Amino acid sequence: MKNASLVFCPPFTDEIVRLLKAGDRVFISGIVYTARDAAHRRFIDLINAKKKLPVDLAGQIIYYCGPTPAPPGKVIGSAGPTTSGRMDRFTPVLLEKTGLKGMIGKGDRSPEVISAMKNKCAVYFAAIGGAGALLSAYIKKSEIVCYEDLGAEAVYRLTVEKFPAIVAIDCEGNNLYVEGPAKFRVAQSSDDYNS
Repeated sequence: MKNASLVFCPPFTDEIVRLLKAGDRVFISGIVYTARDAAHRRFIDLINAKKKLPVDLAGQIIYYCGPTPAPPGKVIGSAGPTTSGRMDRFTPVLLEKTGLKGMIGKGDRSPEVISAMKNKCAVYFAAIGGAGALLSAYIKKSEIVCYEDLGAEAVYRLTVEKFPAIVAIDCEGNNLYVEGPAKFRVAQSSDDYNS
């Protein structure tokens, strides 16, 4: 499905995740949950204590985002991705224990996260950093579902419509952050590029 622009709606199954390949441009419609490092830390504490999470993440997508307050007449404020590496120490456990199937953020992931994604059939999407105001236009509804005390880092349940993303790392470990620059270097050294 390379570079198609299809709409995908969570919850995701393994079959849906396997369709997604690094480099695919997609739209996401449906429910997406936000969570950043403070919420992840609380999730892991609950998992370690063998307690139930306040949200069911099975088949779901977490958007690494801390939205700003909604201006008058808007559903949400700026809602751009945060650096995914901040969640890397928590992500393998979340993938293993919750059934989480997707993540949206910016930047590459650690080898440990990619290994867990391969083991648990999960996908990582990149959203455009620095475009939070633009991305907020694709969010049609926003509500805090837990950890309101964390402010912008509370967990929000977002209803998104045709939210644009790129498959950055697929469930086979193909990684656009590695493959993209490699393809560019090859193209740059070719005669076609230099002509």
